[in-house]
Amino acid sequence: MSASNKFFVYPKDVDAFGFDWGKLSLTVAPEVNGAARFSGGVVDLPPGQGHARHNHPGAEEIIFVISGHGEQMVEDDAGNPITQKVGPGCTIYVPESRFHSTLNTGAGPMQLFVVYSPAGPELGLRDLPDFRIIPAGK
Repeated sequence: MSASNKFFVYPKDVDAFGFDWGKLSLTVAPEVNGAARFSGGVVDLPPGQGHARHNHPGAEEIIFVISGHGEQMVEDDAGNPITQKVGPGCTIYVPESRFHSTLNTGAGPMQLFVVYSPAGPELGLRDLPDFRIIPAGK
């Protein structure tokens, strides 16, 4: 990626993390453009799909719903699941190391923008059994 292109990145420009439930295209990350304090990108969830309960040890997360409708779960301080219907424009805050999950309950695709701080713990997603790389442009 050229120096000028690292400031303006589309999801199609980067390799994506593919899973049975959808994909994550990191458009901001140390390995993409040198971001040092956070990483982020676009998550695409097909209808009826979502990611299971998980956490990102040592990192906070912001989830912004770009399009589609779903159910978002974030556990409270005591580990109790708090689930709410979410749609376009909703911002979800996931405290550091907190378990959470997302399910697309709509009839069409759901797209999210996610931010992890600090960068790095999201790379643990590569250890999931259904992980695969989707080459840029695919």
